[in-house]
Amino acid sequence: MRIGVLTGGGDAPGLNGVIRAVVRSATLTYGWTVIGIFDGFEGLLGKTNTKQLKPWHTRGILPRGGTILGTTNRGNPFAVEVREKGRLAEKDLSETAIRNIRKLRLDAVVVIGGDGSLAIAQRLFQKGVPVIGVPKTIDNDLSETAVTFGFMTAVATATDALDKLHTTAESHHRVVVVEMMGRYAGWIALEAGIAGSADVILIPEIPYDMSRVCRKIADRSKENCCSSIVVVAEGAKPLKGEMAVVERDPSGYAIHFSGAGAAVGEGIRRKTGMDVRVTVLGHLQRGGSPCAADRILATQYGVKAVELVARKKFGHMVSYRPPEITSVPIKKAIRKLKLVDPAGDMVRAAESIGISFGR
Repeated sequence: MRIGVLTGGGDAPGLNGVIRAVVRSATLTYGWTVIGIFDGFEGLLGKTNTKQLKPWHTRGILPRGGTILGTTNRGNPFAVEVREKGRLAEKDLSETAIRNIRKLRLDAVVVIGGDGSLAIAQRLFQKGVPVIGVPKTIDNDLSETAVTFGFMTAVATATDALDKLHTTAESHHRVVVVEMMGRYAGWIALEAGIAGSADVILIPEIPYDMSRVCRKIADRSKENCCSSIVVVAEGAKPLKGEMAVVERDPSGYAIHFSGAGAAVGEGIRRKTGMDVRVTVLGHLQRGGSPCAADRILATQYGVKAVELVARKKFGHMVSYRPPEITSVPIKKAIRKLKLVDPAGDMVRAAESIGISFGR
C-alpha cells in the first residue's frame, strides 16, 4: 500500500512524533510506502509537493517542535483564494486535490490536524477519499478525545512563563496581564493559570465583569500583596462585550485574535491606577520541544492511525479514551468543540483557592 500523510492548521509540539510513528509503523510493520505531503492540503493542489518518507528521514525528529512537512491554516481545497478579473474570489479545487491523490496512487491519506483540517478531511471522505484523522490542537478543544498532543507542552510553556513573570511583578509591585492562546476554549489559560499561581483567570466560557477583576486586585493590595498575575485567554470577552477580533473570513469566522490582554490591562490601569504590564505569549506556546507525555501520545496516535488504515476504517479519527487509544467517526469528532464547563470541577477548585474568573 501507499499512504500519504500531511499536517494542517497551526503547528503543535508532537507533530513530528506522529509523522515518525506513521512512517516507522507503516514501513517496518506493514512494508508500505509513505508519501509526505508538504504544507497541508496545498501540497495536493496544482503541482503536487510530496516526498517519499523512509524511517531514516525521521531520525532525530521526535524531540523537535514544528513539523518537517510544513503546515498552513489557509489551505482549504474547497475554498481556495484565486484572483479573477482583478478580484479575489474563493474557488472549489477539491476535485484537483482528489485527482492528484489518485495520480500519486495513494490508498489512504492520514490527516493530522484540528477541527478545521478534520472538517476538510471529512468532506474529502464524503467524496470518496480514504481518510484517517489524527487530532492535533494545543487548545485541547476536540470533543471526542480526552487530550490532544501538544496541549500539555503548551501548558508547561505557559506555566514556565508565569513562574518567571511572578518574580518581576513582585520586584516592581506591578500587575502583570498575560495573554495566552485559546479562541473559544480556555483550557490552556485555565490549567496554566492554576499551575502558575495566577490570581485572575479570564476565559471565553466565562464572560468577565471588569469591576470584579479590579476588586480582586484591589483586595490583594489591601492584604499587602504587592503584585498580581492576570491570565487572559485570547478569546476572553467582557460581559455584554465582544472578543478582540481583528480579522474574519468571508463566512464571519474569526481567524485572527489580538488585543484581549491589552484591553484587560487598560481596564485595570484605568480603574485602579496601578502599574500594569501586558505580556502576550503568542506563538511561543506552539514552539519548542514536546514534553515526554506529548511524545508518547503522538507516537501512540501515529501507530493507531496506521492500524486504522490496515483495518480500512476510513472516515475515522484516532481518539484517546484513557486508558485506550481508539477511534471515532470524524463526523462525530468535529460536531462540537470541547469547552471548559463554568461549573466544572477544575473551575470550582480554582475558585476555592481564591482565583477569580471575574464573575
